[in-house]
Amino acid sequence: MRVRKLSEYINLLNDKNLLVKVCGDVPDADITCLTYDTRSLDGQALFVCKGAHFKKEYLLYALENGAVCYVSEVEYDVGAPALIVSDIREAMPALAGLFFDGAQNKITSVAITGTKGKSTTAYYLRSVIDEYMSDIGGKKCAVVSSIDTYDGVVNEESHLTTPEAIELYRHFYNAERSGITHLVMEASSQALKYKRAAGITFDVACFTNIGSDHISPVEHADAEDYYASKLKIFDSCKCACVNTDAERAEETLDYARKRCRVITYGSDERDDVYISGIEKRADGIYFNARTPEYEREMCITMPGLFNVSNAAAVIAVSLALNIPEKYVASGLKKARASGRMQLYSSRDGEVEVIVDYAHNEMSFRALFDSVKEEFPMRRIIAVFGSAGGKAHLRRRDLPQIAGATADKIIITEEDPGDEPLENISADIARNVPERCAYEIIDDRGEAVRRAINDFPGEKRLVIITGKGEETRQKRGTEYVECPSDAEYTLRYLSEYDKAALTAN
Repeated sequence: MRVRKLSEYINLLNDKNLLVKVCGDVPDADITCLTYDTRSLDGQALFVCKGAHFKKEYLLYALENGAVCYVSEVEYDVGAPALIVSDIREAMPALAGLFFDGAQNKITSVAITGTKGKSTTAYYLRSVIDEYMSDIGGKKCAVVSSIDTYDGVVNEESHLTTPEAIELYRHFYNAERSGITHLVMEASSQALKYKRAAGITFDVACFTNIGSDHISPVEHADAEDYYASKLKIFDSCKCACVNTDAERAEETLDYARKRCRVITYGSDERDDVYISGIEKRADGIYFNARTPEYEREMCITMPGLFNVSNAAAVIAVSLALNIPEKYVASGLKKARASGRMQLYSSRDGEVEVIVDYAHNEMSFRALFDSVKEEFPMRRIIAVFGSAGGKAHLRRRDLPQIAGATADKIIITEEDPGDEPLENISADIARNVPERCAYEIIDDRGEAVRRAINDFPGEKRLVIITGKGEETRQKRGTEYVECPSDAEYTLRYLSEYDKAALTAN
C-alpha cells in the first residue's frame, strides 16, 4: 500500500467539495492508518469521527494513541488538527478509496440486494465462480456477506450485512493484493442509503426482490424509503440483473435501464433467463434454464423450492460475467450457503430439522410455503424470535405466517440488544394465530432441545430460523458467544437418538 501525505487527503476532500475548513496547524504527515475505530489505531492515523453515538472521549483516546488529525462534521475542543467536512458518510468512501489505492475498482465485483435471497444468491454465485477459477488456475472468490467474510486475508463471521466504507474498501484491497479476481457482496438497504459502497463501480448489480422490512425509527421511515435505498445499487454499475417475478419489477427495470445494461430473469418467456419446469426429485430440485446462449436442465441440491429464483439470479449474473455454462451448472449443483436451509435428520427418521437464517416476512412466507409441499404429513414446530430495537413489523408478520402452517411456535431469544427480551417475546406472542399453540422459552438452546425432544411418537419437522451458523447473541451492546443453531441441532438430535435407541 502506498503511504500518502495528509495533504493528499485534504486535496481530495477539497476536489470533491466535501471540505468545509481546515482547523489548527495540520502537519503534512505520512498517513499509515485510516479508521473510526479506536481499537484499530496503528501508526500515524487519520481518525474519522462518525455515528450518532460518537463521544468526545473516543477522539481524545485516538489522539493519545497515534492519530495526527481527525475528520468530522463538527469541530471538537481538543486542541488537535481537524478536517471539517459537510458529509462524513460521503467523506469516508472517498478517503478509503485513496488510502486503499483504488482497489475497489481493480477486481471484478458483484453486489446483490433484495429483501430476501441475498446470502443464498451470493454463495451460489461464489460456488460457480470457484468452479470456474479452479479450472483456469484462479483464486477462490472473495465474499462479503451477512454470514461471513473472506478476502484472502480475513476469514471471519460477519456482524453487518455490509460493513462501513473503510472496512469494505479494505476487503477489496486485501482481495486484490491476494491475487483474487472476483468479489461477491451483499448490499443492504442501510449500506446503500448511507453510501457505504459509494465510489465502487460494480461490474454487476443484482436485484432479487422487494418487500416491506427494516421499517423502524432507526432504519427506514417507510416502505418507499426502503425501496428507494435499494434502487441506489444501480447508480454505479455496468450491468443490472433484475428479477421480473418480484414486486415492482417494471419500476425497478425502468430505473435500471436508464443507467446501465440490463439482464432479466424469471418465469416470463420474454426474460433473458427464462426458468420453467421446476421439479423436486429425490436428489435435488431440477429446472430448465433458457438463456440467449444455451438451454439446459439445471439442478440445485439445497432444499427450498424458492431457491430456484436465487439460482436464476446466478445464471443471469454468470451471463454478465461471461462464465461458461458448464461451470454454472456444476457450481449450482455443489452450492451450499452456511446456515441456509441446512437439513438434519434423526436416525429413525422421526425428526427432521431445518436450520435457516429466515428472519423477515418474505423469507418466512417462502420458507413455510415450501415446507408444506416438501415435507407433507409432518407435525411442524417453529423456533424463532426477533431482533431488538428494529424491524418491528416482523413481530407481527413472522408469527402470523408461521402460525398459519406450524402446529406449535416456540418463541425465544434472537439478538435482543438493548430491548428487554420479555417485551419482544410478548409482541410476537400476541400475533400468533389462535389455531397455533405457542410457548415462550428464553434460552435458545433449551427451545431447540424441547422442539426436538418433545412430542414423542409424532413425525415432525422442526424449523429453527434467524441465527443459522451465527455464534453470537447481541445482548445489550455486547456480542456474547453462544452455540449456533446448527450446533444446538446436532447436540439435541444426538440426545434424541440415544434416547430412542434405549427405548427400543
